[in-house]
Amino acid sequence: MNTKKYKKVAVGGTFDKFHDGHKKLLETAFEIGNEIEIGVTSNEFGGRKGDIDSCKERMANLKSFFNDKSNFSVTPLNDPYGTTVFDDEFDAIVVSEETKPTAVEINEIRKNKGMLPLDIIVVHFVLAEDGVPISSTRIRCGEINKKGNILK
Repeated sequence: MNTKKYKKVAVGGTFDKFHDGHKKLLETAFEIGNEIEIGVTSNEFGGRKGDIDSCKERMANLKSFFNDKSNFSVTPLNDPYGTTVFDDEFDAIVVSEETKPTAVEINEIRKNKGMLPLDIIVVHFVLAEDGVPISSTRIRCGEINKKGNILK
């Protein structure tokens, strides 16, 4: 029996320094969707964020984290929208508070193409022990670890 709310769910990001915020985002997608497509920013597109792990490495990390699941695919993202603006099988997108505006843009593009809009599921930030959101940037800078514990 199908107990998931959505048939196909999109979730995307850089997923560098895979941390508890990423886990919450992806676990939400798996809780609500039968099929999950995880878009990972390509080296060129993701490189705008600074010194990050390669797309291949970030994709491998995701695949190994979810090695107990088979209902997902991991694909590179070369733009903010991925396949969500072409594939009408998607019915939801899981985003963080930071990336919600991109989901709104995706729905505008879909609407202009005569496609149904996606339900936008916003996952709140996971906070570090200092009350500030966990982020890959903070981890790279050595402020916190992947669990949000303060290092400095």
